[in-house]
Amino acid sequence: MKRFAIFSLLTLICCLLIGVAAASAEEKKDPLAAWKPNFDPSRAEYTYILSNVSHPVIEGGAAGYRIRDAVWERSARRLYVDFRPLSQLGGEKDVLNKLKMGAVHGMLCSSVVAANVSNILGIVNVPYVVNTFDKLDKFRSDPELFKPFADSALAGGIMVVDITGYGTYGWATTTPVANLQNARKVNFRIAEAPVNADIYKAWGLKFTVMPWADVPQALQTGVISGLDHTPIVCNITKKFDVAKYFTQVDYAQGLYIHLMNKRWFDQLPADLQKVLLEVIEEESAKARQLNRRQQEQQIAAARANGVEFLTLSAADKQVLIDNGAPVYREWRERIGAEYFDKVRNVLGD
Repeated sequence: MKRFAIFSLLTLICCLLIGVAAASAEEKKDPLAAWKPNFDPSRAEYTYILSNVSHPVIEGGAAGYRIRDAVWERSARRLYVDFRPLSQLGGEKDVLNKLKMGAVHGMLCSSVVAANVSNILGIVNVPYVVNTFDKLDKFRSDPELFKPFADSALAGGIMVVDITGYGTYGWATTTPVANLQNARKVNFRIAEAPVNADIYKAWGLKFTVMPWADVPQALQTGVISGLDHTPIVCNITKKFDVAKYFTQVDYAQGLYIHLMNKRWFDQLPADLQKVLLEVIEEESAKARQLNRRQQEQQIAAARANGVEFLTLSAADKQVLIDNGAPVYREWRERIGAEYFDKVRNVLGD
């Protein structure tokens, strides 16, 4: 009887261990399984390694997979775009270094980090310059505006090929921010980017520069009480579980700047160069339109889950523009006065 009890206990323990192992395996299920290619890329003559930090459920990032599939077909299976989202190749600053060396061939780089590559790329982060979907489309379609932007990093061996996005920047907060008086009580997390720090200093708002990976715990513990980001990202990454308010400041577009190592590109045959650039342009344009729709959908989903959306008054937005004068002066000098003024004038700022 005693032996039977011991055997039963051992059997139960084994079953429990098997259950735990199965649960662990389920937890480790590949989050990118749905995006695996339906073809075998092992015979490709050329491979383009493309990085992105975000999850491809964000349409601006998912463009990487759509580029992969379209290039594969149009290149007659000669060129494989090996798209690596979710920071598989490292954080953005690390990947930028790899891009410069050629260990990575391309990246969909967030606009806040891209200003570290070239000052001209910072134009899209200056408040209320390229801050709406319509302005972004106008900026991208005007060669006099986009070509200097695209050529700005060539001296460092990097091409700026195109742009996708992840929505319009505002404030996700744990308490309602309906005006600037409310905003001055909030400690905002901002990205590790030169333009952003300048903006918040000029606005006179409290801020903490913090890596994205530290944000969830910081929100939970109250280290920060606000987050400078877009409704798409805040809803998809569940930041709205804690920060139940979103103020639509609409001061900038969150963008993925498609950067490419020029040395790698120059080694591609001319016909594959043409295919790659054409597909990137086509899919990026589609992604920008999907981005508009996704922002509407994510805002609606967040509202349905109890997130309250607020809008700053025109007077408060004007205060932000007026107080941003030091940012305009500094970045006008960094970017170049002629180009800076042209962008603002053409886009109607």
